[in-house]
Amino acid sequence: MPDKVAPRGRVLVVEDEAYVRESLAEMLRARGFDVDLASSVASGLEALARTPVDVVLTDLKMPGAGGLELIRRINAGSPDLPIIVLTGFGTIASAVECIRGGATDYILKPADPGALEVALERAMSARAMKREVTYLRAAAAIHPPEGGADAPVGESPAWNAVMKMVRAAAPTDSTVLLMGESGTGKELVARMVHRLSARANAPYVRVNCAAIPLEMWESEFFGHRKGSFTGATADREGRFLLANRGTLFMDEIGAMPLPAQAKILRVLQDGEFDRLGDSQPTRVDARVVAATNSDLQADVAAGRFRHDLFYRLDVVRIQIPALRDRPGDIPLLAKRFVQEIASRLGRPTPVITPSAVVEMTAYAWPGNVRELRNVIERAMILNPGDVLNLPDLAAGGALPADAPRTGVDGDLNLRTHLGKREKEVLMEALRRSAGVRKEASRLLGIDQRNLSYYLRKYGIDPDVVPE
Repeated sequence: MPDKVAPRGRVLVVEDEAYVRESLAEMLRARGFDVDLASSVASGLEALARTPVDVVLTDLKMPGAGGLELIRRINAGSPDLPIIVLTGFGTIASAVECIRGGATDYILKPADPGALEVALERAMSARAMKREVTYLRAAAAIHPPEGGADAPVGESPAWNAVMKMVRAAAPTDSTVLLMGESGTGKELVARMVHRLSARANAPYVRVNCAAIPLEMWESEFFGHRKGSFTGATADREGRFLLANRGTLFMDEIGAMPLPAQAKILRVLQDGEFDRLGDSQPTRVDARVVAATNSDLQADVAAGRFRHDLFYRLDVVRIQIPALRDRPGDIPLLAKRFVQEIASRLGRPTPVITPSAVVEMTAYAWPGNVRELRNVIERAMILNPGDVLNLPDLAAGGALPADAPRTGVDGDLNLRTHLGKREKEVLMEALRRSAGVRKEASRLLGIDQRNLSYYLRKYGIDPDVVPE
């Protein structure tokens, strides 16, 4: 089955001549656009109140109120909505008047289909970029970026199973529910779902459901019109409209208060919501990816979460494994974090010693990937050097002596267990590198000379690749 292709955008065509209106609609639909039609300024404004669009294409001369009046009315309520004027009575004066009034572009009839297509794409791209920049600036003021690349890392069977499900679900528009402990990387997985989807070029909007007061829920998610309540001094687009044609990531959805759950359910079921101050419902096309570290089924049984909303969210469930369940990925993650943090601190990237890798692999990491990153960052700040040792990781309380481990059986001699872990890491590096020493050294974070030393120490033949 071919991957779903996302519509290129929704266009409202306002044209009083039926033949021209239908011809434009046919041409635009053939090129992948969704099209709404209106025969007058009044019907065009009614259509906008019902369904948000990405761009308005309007005739200039129409009986009664004309294109200029439509431009003024739209700009009064939605100043960022692009408007392209299409007219057969073009003059320099009328073009200047339209642009000054707030039009994005001005095209003469009969319009060349290719030129019109380019104008529509340009207008929608500019609007999407402006909206996303506005959102990201606001988000950055509240949640400063943690830095570093955001591509998920892992080669363990547990992580490969997650990636297999992500690649299968991403091209669809199905709702995805990410479940797992805090700090396991659910948001990175959500971003990957977005990047691999047909919506990748549209906005990705994140919201932490636990951080929104109940009285702000409706405005935060659905927006409001100016004057709809005391303090509403300007129009506001909620998170769903910001994510229109893109992805809305709802983190910690288990913390959503019950009164808000019915409103979210309606959007998922019907694709529409009531915006404060509007007389008509607003339609929206946003894919939802939700995440939680709580047991939603237990919350449903306890009456804390609506069962119908749970089933709407639980279309594709992806369980994100705890770090203790994917210990083979710890060296890869540690190397990634060391490189990221060193780059941010403006220092050379230190080498993690094999003994430190062994200890990190043995540790159970109750705080998961987030704890691993914090431990490495603290060690690098307190011990700026070329090598990251086990004592460095233990500095400042990292990897405490009484921390939980993945389990030790039999003999408790520390040297015996460290040596065993060290050998296991070496063997795993050889397996992944197919016996290529240069690649094995890279995985271990050591040079080939040190690799030769450890191979001799444990009597490992690098030409016999473990299976």
